[in-house]
Amino acid sequence: MTPVGDAVVGDDGLARCPWGLSTPDYVAYHDTEWGRPVHGDVAIFERITLEAFQSGLAWITILRKREGFRSAFAGFDLAAVAAFGPDDRARLLEDAGIVRNRAKVDATLTNARATLALLDADGEGALDRLVWSFAPEPRPRPRSHSEVAPSTPESVALAKALKKRGFVFVGPTTMYAAMQAMGLVDDHLQGCHVPPAAAR
Repeated sequence: MTPVGDAVVGDDGLARCPWGLSTPDYVAYHDTEWGRPVHGDVAIFERITLEAFQSGLAWITILRKREGFRSAFAGFDLAAVAAFGPDDRARLLEDAGIVRNRAKVDATLTNARATLALLDADGEGALDRLVWSFAPEPRPRPRSHSEVAPSTPESVALAKALKKRGFVFVGPTTMYAAMQAMGLVDDHLQGCHVPPAAAR
C-alpha cells in the first residue's frame, strides 16, 4: 500500500494515521473503534464522559483507564450514575482507577441527570438522536492532520444544544473530539487502511 498524504506505514505493512501507531493501545483503538459509528444513549453518554475527562490530558491516559471508568461509574448506567450522592462522589475522588478531577466527576453526575431528563422528555434514544442530528454530510478524508480543525460549526451547535439541555463540560472542541470518536465525522487520513464506515 502506498500511503497518501501523512498516513504512515507500520511494521505490519498497513498505513495508518500517525497517532494510531504510537502504542499498541492506540493501534487497536485506531483500527477498531475510532471513527466507527456509535449509537445508543448509554454508549454515547460514555463517550461524552470520557472525552470530558480527556480534556487537558493525553487520550492514552483515558484509554488505559477505560475499564476503571466503567467500574467506577456502574457501567455508565444512567439511572445509577444520576443517583450517585455525596458518598459516591467522595469514592470517585479517591479512585486511582480514574482521573480524580472534581469538576469532571461533578460534570459526569450532572450529565447523567441531564440525559435522564432528555429521555424522560423525548423517549429512549433521545441522546442518540440529538447527537447524530449534528452529523455533517460526508466529506473527503483529510490528507494531513493540519487540515483537521479543533472544532467545526457542527460541534459548536452540538455543544450549544447540549448545554441548553443542562449538560456541562461539553465545549465545541470536546464535542468535536467526541464526533470524531463516534463516527459522526471520518477524520482518518487519506491512505489510512481503515475503510470508511458503511453505516451511520
